[in-house]
Amino acid sequence: MPTEILDFEESIAPLLKELDGLVKQPPSPVRDRELDALTRKIEEARRELYRTLTPWQRVQVARHPNRPDLEDYIDRLFPGFVEIHGDRRFSDDHAIMTGFARYHEQPVLLVGHVKGRDTKEKIFRNFGYARPEGYRKAIRAMRLAEKFHRPILIFVDTPAAYPGIESEERGVAEAIAANLRDMMLLDAPIVVVVSGEGGSGGALGIAVGDRVLMQEFAIYSVIPPEGCAAILWRDAAKKVEAAEALKLTAPDLLKAEIIDEIVPEPVGGAHTNLDAAATLLDGVLSRVLTEILGLEGPRRLGQRYQKFRSMGRLGVEFVDHGS
Repeated sequence: MPTEILDFEESIAPLLKELDGLVKQPPSPVRDRELDALTRKIEEARRELYRTLTPWQRVQVARHPNRPDLEDYIDRLFPGFVEIHGDRRFSDDHAIMTGFARYHEQPVLLVGHVKGRDTKEKIFRNFGYARPEGYRKAIRAMRLAEKFHRPILIFVDTPAAYPGIESEERGVAEAIAANLRDMMLLDAPIVVVVSGEGGSGGALGIAVGDRVLMQEFAIYSVIPPEGCAAILWRDAAKKVEAAEALKLTAPDLLKAEIIDEIVPEPVGGAHTNLDAAATLLDGVLSRVLTEILGLEGPRRLGQRYQKFRSMGRLGVEFVDHGS
């Protein structure tokens, strides 16, 4: 799959063009040596470039059209996937995929956003903008996982929940709020992975878990930078400043204790090597899942509650008057 060059990667575009030309040449010892040397040169250039990315550049990487999504990880990490369709109320929302699979021989439930690749699939998936029935399908599947004592693995990658009139008519705010409440109480181990865009309530509607992981160049924010700029400065062109102010990068969110751990990505981002990205994710995910599987239900639920209840405390001691 050809990799789209982001605007800040223009300096390595000539090297990638040269690499493409070498790949098309017939194999030979000379060509193979040149290919190895050029590959190392590109990797080093990317490593240096990605070492100092700005928040807005990280937004661009998180939105890269070739960035691996849930389907890519299913192909590489989760054999035996059987999809679950429909919310049993209105319809099946294709922007959220759910289903049972195996992970290291452990039966698990997978839930996640899917944006689509080509134009036809993007329209089918509604560009990853989930409607109310998507959130209701997700919680229906999660209750099945709870019933059959299966861990839940969630992949978050959405710009936001779908803001259309029909979405509002069918109660998207209520659907998200109900998920926040019910996921806090689900007696099943839950690991959340912010794998691309974690946009607003559309992300949070399936992102309550015992551990929240975030890939290195993913983003997670209450609002996209463009929307923030339009509200604060009445100028969407201020998106670069907004990205900086929102503190939406993985290091920012780890420091604020919104996420629990950063999952490293291959040099140049997950889109440059899907197999390597899956391997790096697998190493962290398997360890974290083993940790929470070792916790008793009441302790796990108590830690989950405290984790989310303490967010935004800003150093002020919280007193739970309801206890």
